[in-house]
Order: sequence, then C-alpha cells, then structure tokens
Amino acid sequence: MINSKDKGKRGERLFRDELNAAGFIGSARCGQQGQGGGIDNPDVLCPMLPDWHWEIKFTQKLQLYKAMEQAVTDSAGKRKPVVASKRKGEDWLVTLKAKDFLEILKQKQDSYLVNNQHNETR
Repeated sequence: MINSKDKGKRGERLFRDELNAAGFIGSARCGQQGQGGGIDNPDVLCPMLPDWHWEIKFTQKLQLYKAMEQAVTDSAGKRKPVVASKRKGEDWLVTLKAKDFLEILKQKQDSYLVNNQHNETR
C-alpha cells in the first residue's frame, strides 16, 4: 500500500529537482509539509521565483480545480498560485490562472520589444 504522504513528498522532491535542472540550482527546496504546511507555506520553495506559491500534486487522478483552490487559499494572497502536477510516466504539467499566464507573456513581449528597439538603434 502506498503512503500518500510519502508519495506527496516524493513528488515535491521530483519537482524541486525539475526547478534545479532548469537553472534554479541550489535554490529550489521542498517546503515544510511535515511541519503543518498550509497558509503561505508552499510545497516547494524557490527563492529565485519568490512570487509563486507552488502546490505539487503527484497523482494519477488530479482534481485540478480543488488543487488550484488549495494553492489560492494557501498562498494567502501573498504569492501567485501555481499547481505543478505529474502522473506516473508522464511529463510535469503546470497550471496557473490565465491572468498570471498572460502577465508572463506580456512581460516577455515587453522584454522582446525593448531588446529589439535596442538592437535597431545600434
């Protein structure tokens, strides 16, 4: 029988490793689930990405809206909620609110425009 707490911790370690592999080396670490978790205590802490509250789900049957609701509640309005989820044998998926996703795209677009204007003036 699989202990769901152990499975959750394993998922958190796997996602922490994903963040580290993506270049957030030594920064991402597991939260303190064993110490109560909850409000403003994300499953994974990443000081290089301080604006995000990471809710990690390592399950075959994700209840997405319930997971996002948990992330929203636990973020306490201090960080943007994001759910990282993985099923056995599948890639990680990341779910966030559309307004947060669009903000990322806008920032990327603004950065692109600034860089291109800078290059054109050379």
